[in-house]
Amino acid sequence: MPRAVLFDVFGTLVDWRGSVIAGLSAFGASRGIVADWPEIADSWRRAYRPSMDRVRRGAVPWTLLDDLHRDALMEITRRHGIGPLDDDDCEQLVRLWHRLAAWPDVATGLRRLKDVAVIGPLSNGHLALQVALARRNGFPWDVTFGSDMFRHYKPDAEVYLGACDFLGLAPDDVMLAAAHNDDLAAAASFGLRTAFISRPAEFGAATGDRARASGAWDIVVDSVGALAEALGG
Repeated sequence: MPRAVLFDVFGTLVDWRGSVIAGLSAFGASRGIVADWPEIADSWRRAYRPSMDRVRRGAVPWTLLDDLHRDALMEITRRHGIGPLDDDDCEQLVRLWHRLAAWPDVATGLRRLKDVAVIGPLSNGHLALQVALARRNGFPWDVTFGSDMFRHYKPDAEVYLGACDFLGLAPDDVMLAAAHNDDLAAAASFGLRTAFISRPAEFGAATGDRARASGAWDIVVDSVGALAEALGG
């Protein structure tokens, strides 16, 4: 049994795509702007990894995810002929990532899992963002990690091993649960246990093989509740 289970958040616990599309659409309706909001949401997400990789390579100094999201949003809306957005509108849209809705199984499953292990997020979102998502969705965390605590983004070792150090646990006492095979592969390479949670709707029709386990993960399930059951919760 792992003594702690840490979770990827975007896609694994929260429906970022549906939430962001809904928020962008509501913004557009309030401003009389007609746009391909699903494509804008997908473009925003596609900018996520490259923007963090620039930080990881040292091409830019440490930057919070909110600021990376803001820079990407300005470029994406410009390409789509929207804007320029004023500061208030830009801030309103960036804050959509603080209000993402959870998948239906998450809160109940986390409460079950909390009976048998320490639980918390291990996400590229910073601490303030993680606190906002927990309050929005009733996540009953024992501990909350944010990328700004490590000043690194996954898949850097400092994130996975830093969380283990904060918990005072060896890596093999800690499990990462995620819907993303690359995240789990990184965690496994640093000695953590792994659980794959399939989220076939994460990327809409484009999810494809990303919703399938592609590694020899310790546990493969389709919900947080099923993970809790597998661990005795």
